[in-house]
Amino acid sequence: MRDAEGLRYAFVVQGDSRFSLAWMHSVEKENWVETFRIDDGSIVLVSTRFKTFGAGVPERAGHQTRLENGWVVMDAIERVVDPLAVQAASAEHYRMRYGGRWFALSQNGEAPIMSFAVRQGTVIGMWAGIVGAWRAPDTGKP
Repeated sequence: MRDAEGLRYAFVVQGDSRFSLAWMHSVEKENWVETFRIDDGSIVLVSTRFKTFGAGVPERAGHQTRLENGWVVMDAIERVVDPLAVQAASAEHYRMRYGGRWFALSQNGEAPIMSFAVRQGTVIGMWAGIVGAWRAPDTGKP
């Protein structure tokens, strides 16, 4: 994952690797979570879940839409979104979950544009991003 300052995090992808992005919807003020899978070197959106329909919310996106514990869940979306770009505004509390840990993406001040992409590289070439992910605090928030 990169921002304007360069590589922020790098993760080793193995098998059916998945990650989630979560944020607070700017209008509805409810959490939103999207889950992605790494498939043949591409990022694929597989599901989305949110609390209420409102501004910018699709009527349906996947093959399955259901209510689950107060969330609207859309599964089986299977949309390639590589590279994935996100503007992580601080008011929206963007965070990413990978490997069972939550990483804060938003920062105070400007809203950085985060770019997520699958890249092959050497451990040495990605060392700063791997160390950044290892040292980042777990926010513990969905």
